[in-house]
Amino acid sequence: MSRHLLSLLLFLLFLPAADAGAAKIRIVVETPAGLQQKVYLTRPVNLAPDRPIVFVMHGVGRNADEYRDQWHELAIEHEFLLVVPEFSKRQFPGSEAYNLGNVFDAAGKVRPAAEWSFSAIEPIFDEVRRRFRMTAKGYAMYGHSAGAQFVHRFLFHVPNARVTRVVAANAGWYTMPVYNVDFPYGLRNSVVSSADLAAALRKPVTVLLGEQDIDPQHPSLNREPGALLQGLHRFARGQVFFDAAAAAATRLGVPFGWQLATVPGADHDNRLMAPAAIPYLLDEKGKNAPDSEQAPEPLPEVLPVTGP
Repeated sequence: MSRHLLSLLLFLLFLPAADAGAAKIRIVVETPAGLQQKVYLTRPVNLAPDRPIVFVMHGVGRNADEYRDQWHELAIEHEFLLVVPEFSKRQFPGSEAYNLGNVFDAAGKVRPAAEWSFSAIEPIFDEVRRRFRMTAKGYAMYGHSAGAQFVHRFLFHVPNARVTRVVAANAGWYTMPVYNVDFPYGLRNSVVSSADLAAALRKPVTVLLGEQDIDPQHPSLNREPGALLQGLHRFARGQVFFDAAAAAATRLGVPFGWQLATVPGADHDNRLMAPAAIPYLLDEKGKNAPDSEQAPEPLPEVLPVTGP
């Protein structure tokens, strides 16, 4: 055997193995506002068309590719199509354009709904269903940190969304479901009606909190007065938000589909929160369309919380 051939064989032998479990994909979808938006996906090999579709919303780093990579093995293990839209800083500058949905312009006027960041999700769902020939009639949605801010406000602003299960993990602060506090810390002067709020409160939503996400000086934590009224850190603020939602459901007389759960040992780290979110996004049969509006039962390692 020639030295050249031997070198070639050794080179091929030690090449990194291809991921046989799934394909990492990036597509571009045109939004209602006419933007060309990148979407990162994991599609497990031989994924059945009736398997779930799970949207994951990235944090303030706008790092959709990293979030896709952190969720990649979970998509393979649980056999779902993972969809991570990128809300880049160039296309969606600042927290107003991402976390707050781009609903208001700089002058405080309501933008056309087609320009809302929230309005990108449903067209992306339609496109991935078409492109990958999926048959799911709805999708689950998870958001961490700034992504959790996007997710809970998405529920308020898009009441007819086909989202079936929702997990909001470790949001830094919230739009409280009350009408005596101005938007964005409350719903006064927002576009969210009481009917929109009632629809959101009925949905199977899990507010998922890392028990160690308790740093009041975290560098990305909002410490404006409106946020501090919600609590000193994310763990406290999430419990206040859940209690406010429960009170709003009682006030509106609607069934409350939400639950609060905590992850022991987890701080502000998506890699620790993502595995804990799986049972709340997928039922025991691996679907993401619940048979009822009741939220799934928590697993033992994710502790349910019923009060502050």
